[in-house]
Amino acid sequence: MDSATKDEMQPSLPPGSSCPGPEWPEQERAEQLARGAALKWASGIFYRPEQLARLGQYRSREVQRTCSLEARIKSVVQSYLEGVKTGVWQLAQAFEAMQGAREALGQARALLQGMAMATQTLKPLREQVAQHKQLQVLSQLLPRLWAVPAAVAHTRTLIDAQQLLEAYVCLRELEQLQEETWAPLGGLELPVFEGLGPLAEALGQAVEAAAGAAGQLAREDPALLVAAVRVAEVDAEYTTSLELAPRDWRQRCLQALQESLERTHFGTPLLPEPGALAGWLEALRVALPAELAIAEALVAPCCPPHYKVVQLWAHTLHSGLRRCLQQLLEGPALAAADAFALLHWALHVYLGPEMMGSLELGPEADVSQLEPLLTLENIEQLEATFVTQIQILEENIRVTSLVSESLQQRVHSMALSELGAFLRSSSVSVLQPDGVASGALAPVETALDELQRRICRLVLEVLLAELQPLFAALPSRRWLSKSELLDDVCERTERFCQDFSRVRNPAAQLLLAEAERTVVLQYLCALMQGRLVCRGADERTQAAERLQHDAAQLRELFLGLGLEESVRCAPVLLALRDLLNLRDPMLLGLEVAGLRQKFPDVSEDHISALLDLRGDVSREQRLAALSSLQAGPQPSPSAGRRALFSLVPAPTPALSSCLPSGPCA
Repeated sequence: MDSATKDEMQPSLPPGSSCPGPEWPEQERAEQLARGAALKWASGIFYRPEQLARLGQYRSREVQRTCSLEARIKSVVQSYLEGVKTGVWQLAQAFEAMQGAREALGQARALLQGMAMATQTLKPLREQVAQHKQLQVLSQLLPRLWAVPAAVAHTRTLIDAQQLLEAYVCLRELEQLQEETWAPLGGLELPVFEGLGPLAEALGQAVEAAAGAAGQLAREDPALLVAAVRVAEVDAEYTTSLELAPRDWRQRCLQALQESLERTHFGTPLLPEPGALAGWLEALRVALPAELAIAEALVAPCCPPHYKVVQLWAHTLHSGLRRCLQQLLEGPALAAADAFALLHWALHVYLGPEMMGSLELGPEADVSQLEPLLTLENIEQLEATFVTQIQILEENIRVTSLVSESLQQRVHSMALSELGAFLRSSSVSVLQPDGVASGALAPVETALDELQRRICRLVLEVLLAELQPLFAALPSRRWLSKSELLDDVCERTERFCQDFSRVRNPAAQLLLAEAERTVVLQYLCALMQGRLVCRGADERTQAAERLQHDAAQLRELFLGLGLEESVRCAPVLLALRDLLNLRDPMLLGLEVAGLRQKFPDVSEDHISALLDLRGDVSREQRLAALSSLQAGPQPSPSAGRRALFSLVPAPTPALSSCLPSGPCA
């Protein structure tokens, strides 16, 4: 765009105007100052007459200067005027653009108002569309919705029939249908689903009741217990978009189990009457280990590992017993006999090998974390009760002091001597007066038998400490070819047991039987450690012959020491010899089943460790042999049979060697 065109487009100033505004006051003052300065300069220049001759030159020069200044001022003013013209033009253009934007905004506002009116007009139609979609969903789900009442009734029938898994599947299907209708209907709850809440609660109560009867169900109907636990576990992982309260059936199961245990053994009506405390404690001595055995053998396989059933059982029984004893001690004061019985039972029997200190109680029970059954205050209370109420011996000694000091010393010495003789004897029949019933001293004999067993365990712990380093080298290639390893074991055992000949029967037989059992257990523990894998048939034959030789050597040792033939544990080595000596691995299932009949406490882990020792068993043959433990006939109960393999730890096999239903799966 050229300057001429630009000048035509720009607005022009009114004619005759030289500036856009009124005259400036500063301009007049500047002119006055300029005039004063010029007069001062002229008076200085033309003060002398000789300077007047050069007046023309000064005039010409000032005219030129004035012209130059006027030209510069004119240029500045012209530039200023052009800037003003450009600014006015731009303002006019901006005003026009603003007017256009204003008109556009007005049109947009009108359009928006029209759309809002159209939206209000379409609102009934939108509601009709939403209702149509809901009716469409309902029409598609109508056959299934019609079947909901019948499904609810069927589910309740399944719950009443204790078919918990089937009932839970039906409940989940109904809740899934409710969830499918809930979102399309905008959260609208249909009346047909009002019975699902009570139905779910009924199923939860059935699951809770099954968990509360876990001990009984594990013996009579383990499938029902497994079903209840599976329902609780599956429901714990169930998530839904419905606004349902958390059911938490898993926690309810555990709580019901604990409450059932405490109610069964320590309910308020079951607290002992005065004078019956000893019998009540004896009943607990039998019942609590049996309860823990049921938990470990029957209940634990029915529950997931994270339930820690054995630990839960042990801690629940302990806390219930502790609470029950606290209630007992807060009641009326106990008699002296009851105070002594409770002290002895809590401090020795309860923590002894027949109860919480039993070797058969695995580490799963975690009894090391249990609180003391009696607090220090309880023990002091019971000791004070016993001392204050039983003072016969003290009174006798005090009375003899009235006669002479020598008589008092003789009575005191006699009491100590008789007490020592009583403790050294293995029978209390000499204390039974004539005419007294034979069972009158049965509690005393029972207490002495318990003392004998405890002493036996303490003695055999010394033997165990001597034998453990020797069995660390068994089995090995050296063990296959030489008998010197077992020779050292037999030599130390014989030297250790020679002093047993001074002990009377039946305590001597008990010591010998437990000594043989200790040696055999250590032998089995060594075999299960996986230190040796046979490389071929020759080494398997050597291992079988070594087992036969060791069994004969142990038999000769303990028979020579005086052990009766009927109580020996060494024949288990002969049974293991038959398992190793079997030529055809396809017949391992029969051999394993026979081993299970002889030793019911043998487990899959033990069998797997023995198959590893053979070294020639494929995975399919291993699984077939292990399955015979479950598929074969259950071993017949045998009175007096003691645990053997259950006291032998075995390394956990690889998952590929486990049955799907086995404990390692």
